[in-house]
Amino acid sequence: MWIESLLLIGMSTGLVGPVDPPQAPKNLQVQADSQEQNTRIYIELLRADIKAQKTQILTAVMALDDKEAAVFWPIYREYDLAFSALVDEKLAIIQDYSANYLSMDNEKADQLAQRMLDLDQKKVELRKQYYQKFKKSLSPVMAARFTQVMDQIEKLLDLQVDSRLPIIQESGSN
Repeated sequence: MWIESLLLIGMSTGLVGPVDPPQAPKNLQVQADSQEQNTRIYIELLRADIKAQKTQILTAVMALDDKEAAVFWPIYREYDLAFSALVDEKLAIIQDYSANYLSMDNEKADQLAQRMLDLDQKKVELRKQYYQKFKKSLSPVMAARFTQVMDQIEKLLDLQVDSRLPIIQESGSN
């Protein structure tokens, strides 16, 4: 039931919207324009007032009493601040990808892939760290619920952004 609530809240707040499948660009200029547009879309999504939307979702799904809320929200704010740094890191990777998309070689592709994999690992480590904090301060059930909800929110946002990025193409001779 709460998954449906999460999706409904996400759709009503604009967190979740229809995702069009990416289409292959017809020429290089279209690719360049597409990259610029994708970067702008990503920046807009990251800079939008997502914090309020996440707070709304967490409030509905976590169902905290006053005592739990007094413990939960300060820890969540710490988490959100740390997670924001990871979002900025992803933005930098996407900007690098966008700048190199039309001239992608093996070395740059490997570098970008390694940066994304490292970022994914940082996200997992952050989630583990805050799972332990919530588990200790609240309960394992509340910690697991938080972890599950944040994972779903992050996946929805990532899907919205990543689905608009063109798939990496090999250029020229590598």
